[in-house]
Amino acid sequence: MGQFDDKVAIVTGSGGGIGQAYAAALAAEGAAVVVADINLEGAQNVAKQIVADGGKALAVEVDVSDPESAQAMADAAVNEFGGIDYLVNNAAIFGGMKLDGLLTVPWDYYEKFMRVNLDGALICTRAVYEHMAERGGGAIINQSSTAAWVYANFYGLAKVGVNGLTQQLSRELGWRNIRINAIAPGPIDTEANRSTTPQAIVKQMVQQLPLARMGTPEDLVPMCLFLLSDQASWITGQIFNVDGGQIIRS
Repeated sequence: MGQFDDKVAIVTGSGGGIGQAYAAALAAEGAAVVVADINLEGAQNVAKQIVADGGKALAVEVDVSDPESAQAMADAAVNEFGGIDYLVNNAAIFGGMKLDGLLTVPWDYYEKFMRVNLDGALICTRAVYEHMAERGGGAIINQSSTAAWVYANFYGLAKVGVNGLTQQLSRELGWRNIRINAIAPGPIDTEANRSTTPQAIVKQMVQQLPLARMGTPEDLVPMCLFLLSDQASWITGQIFNVDGGQIIRS
């Protein structure tokens, strides 16, 4: 018996990295998981592993910046598993992203980036919230970042937006018994991080952490499970740092 038996969770961007860790952990706790990713092959591989481990999973290709694609994802979850209880908005452009400033980034790239990294969380929430309400409520997690509190160009700006979106949506969703919170990771050791962030910057960042090591996707999993669980039934509209002490907020 798991704490999420008979529940259905969608995790976007779960074809690898942090999203994969979230999806696997939810499945291990009994949830039927929709492994949603723009990389269908990656999603299929994760879903196959979950099933091989005794869980329930469905791989779905999704472009979170496209409302029709997000709606198709929600419909697939309902058709396969009967409803939706949880959504983890993890999908983002990060691995291989351009490193540029707000004043100089090509405008078409900026618009595409924000459409995925900020608007995508709202688009997916709009696709699922009525299904959650039909089940008596649910819970949503947005993936933020400590980049929201330091200079991190348009990536940081998107995460500031994710934090604000989390707070604003808590007011619109609360009366439907749907909670929404955000997790803000510090530096996490993923392939996307290794291929995108200059490693000299990563090393310096880690040396300055009170808990001076890189985080792992598994470090984020307990917070994800807690925020989706009934243990967090009176928590909404909050941003939780899981960052080795990187950011101090008073």
